[in-house]
Amino acid sequence: MSTEPDGGIELEYGLDDKPPLPKSILLGLQHVAVMIVPATAVAYVVAGGVGLGPADTAYIVQMVLLFSGLATVVQAYTVGPVGARLPIVMGSSFTFVGASISIGADYGMAAVFGAILVTGFVVEGLIGWQFKRIKPFFPPLVTGLVVVIIGLYLVPVAMDYAAGGANAADFGALHHIGLAALVLAVAVGLNMLTRGVTRLLSVLVAIAVGYAVAVALTVATGLELVDFSTVGEAAWIALPEPTRFGFEFEPIAIATFAVLFLVSAMETVGDMSGVTAAEGRNPTNEEFRGGLFNDGLLSSLGAIFAAFPITSFSQNVGIVNFTGVMSRHVVGIGGVFLAVLGLSPKVGAAVTTIPSSVFGGAVLLMAGMVAASGFRLVVTHVDLDRRNTVIVAVSLGLGLGVATTPEALSGLPSGAELFFGQSVIVTALSALVLNTFVPGAESPLFDARSPESGATAESADAEPVGTVDD
Repeated sequence: MSTEPDGGIELEYGLDDKPPLPKSILLGLQHVAVMIVPATAVAYVVAGGVGLGPADTAYIVQMVLLFSGLATVVQAYTVGPVGARLPIVMGSSFTFVGASISIGADYGMAAVFGAILVTGFVVEGLIGWQFKRIKPFFPPLVTGLVVVIIGLYLVPVAMDYAAGGANAADFGALHHIGLAALVLAVAVGLNMLTRGVTRLLSVLVAIAVGYAVAVALTVATGLELVDFSTVGEAAWIALPEPTRFGFEFEPIAIATFAVLFLVSAMETVGDMSGVTAAEGRNPTNEEFRGGLFNDGLLSSLGAIFAAFPITSFSQNVGIVNFTGVMSRHVVGIGGVFLAVLGLSPKVGAAVTTIPSSVFGGAVLLMAGMVAASGFRLVVTHVDLDRRNTVIVAVSLGLGLGVATTPEALSGLPSGAELFFGQSVIVTALSALVLNTFVPGAESPLFDARSPESGATAESADAEPVGTVDD
């Protein structure tokens, strides 16, 4: 067990620690269990919105799992300059859902995957390549707020799951709320009141308990909480098919995905900062660069096989902070499991029989932990003077405003409404613009020693707590 000073948390296993293999396998499965439904839900939602058939939908789900696993392994261990050597679980992001549906409906899925192929590595690769130069524009004040809004944005998603899923006929039924509450209570109880392996595996145990109760309720009451029919229909093995949907390169689609990949890069920066906050530090330039390269390259490669863009998963950042297990080897094992699931539709189908409400209790906990890690990043590394407090207030206020009242933007053109209706975009851009152009010690455009910045020469020379000198 290791501990970290300067704002970090007490870690059971550090970045390069290797827990015993049986424990590592269970911890890796815990990461998979928390993210597999949200990751595959992206494929289901887009396929349904575009009108794809069951075979195409199942194939896209399979590819999302496969490339999520490959990207997670690369993130944990690196291939050349690609990867951050951090415990970052990768998966398909909801950031791209709206654009994928609208572009897929108007231009076809070939235009969607063509745009991803072009913009994935071009945009995030360029950001990663030049990140050392643009890093001053992303201090803990900006990245911390991105982490906070990601966590807060996930809360309503988690509540939808806890109530049975947004499109459930019995949305909000007592049995759904009860299952979610059971999972949440078991996870919190085991984490706070026990020690050792039960605390480390608290989320996985809670999901298993919730699943067992759901199966029992299905048998005893006839409620359709768990349906095994899809497992019998699924094949054991299915190999990837390159260019299954073909490629088309529409300028509007490319421009849209280019902006979304910029937002995805900011989310990844925030998630990486949320993970390293457990050690009381910010990511190094090399970690940022490798992580962004991984995002972009694996997204572009995945597009060849019809996978949606792959990016860091915030729920699993919450697991790292909740359990104190920061081992990248544990996450690497989780990536292997994801890749195997991507090659076996039958296994993936079995996993997706777990009810949404069971995952809802776990995701709700993880969303709160993500937001908490962002707050810790801001409080630990940022002097919350008048300037910075105003930036926090404006950025979170605007982000939560568009998240809770999206109809307020209905008067904008459809493209602008889609763009500014994203809470992560609004918070990130607000924090970035305000921090850049308002004079202060955090601003990259103003000399921290100048009278306008309000900082002294002594404070300008001080190294921020938790940063790493590259």
